[in-house]
Amino acid sequence: MKRKAGIKNPMAKLKKTLQPQQERSRESERKLLKAAAEVLGQHGVNGATIPRIARHAGLTPGAVYRRFRDKDELLETTILGILERQHERTKVGLAPQAAAQIPLAVFADQLIGSMVISYRANAALLRAMRQFVQERENTEFWKKASAHELRAVRHIVNLFLAHRAEIQHPQPKMAVSLALMMVISTLFDLVVMPQDPSLYKGLWPQDDRGMKKELVRAFLNYLGVAFNPGTGVASSPSVLTQNIQQ
Repeated sequence: MKRKAGIKNPMAKLKKTLQPQQERSRESERKLLKAAAEVLGQHGVNGATIPRIARHAGLTPGAVYRRFRDKDELLETTILGILERQHERTKVGLAPQAAAQIPLAVFADQLIGSMVISYRANAALLRAMRQFVQERENTEFWKKASAHELRAVRHIVNLFLAHRAEIQHPQPKMAVSLALMMVISTLFDLVVMPQDPSLYKGLWPQDDRGMKKELVRAFLNYLGVAFNPGTGVASSPSVLTQNIQQ
């Protein structure tokens, strides 16, 4: 049946009214999740309280509870969002086809150098995220977070396998995976979860430049690729160096 002239569609009017409200709601949630990540990095898991996060976001605690059941749900959403965005940035910014155009030793130097910078810049947040995730082992959230991390590792492994012909190890995929996990574990132990450096003086590099050099050396040597520390390759800007809260 045709609508009579002069009678407006009420659904169209309702939709037009709801759109700005929905946009404001999405913007408020974006600000809230950003604030949660920043507070988590600044104050740790215990210090990331709903009132503190709400204040940082310019919201009331009641506004937070209207969106999230409790602190755990808010932090779970925040952390999964961080992991998802980090993987998407890495996937878009680093493709196997592009990685194949860079010599393996240079690519390793650039990527590991970027990892050192990123882990150092985001150490407090990474530490809090790891604590929060590990305290929820075997939960659905833990499984999702682990899947995100594994997906990111697999993508980086595939980037290096673009140079499969240069890798001398008899099992290139396994070798790259183990070498990459060595780099990640070392960065977590020495940067994210640091010990008192005075207790281990002389046992590990004393600055990030030396750490990067030794990590690149160990990574390439395990793959059977020549390492020449005299090349002076500089790390180029990378998606990995971005603030992971963004």
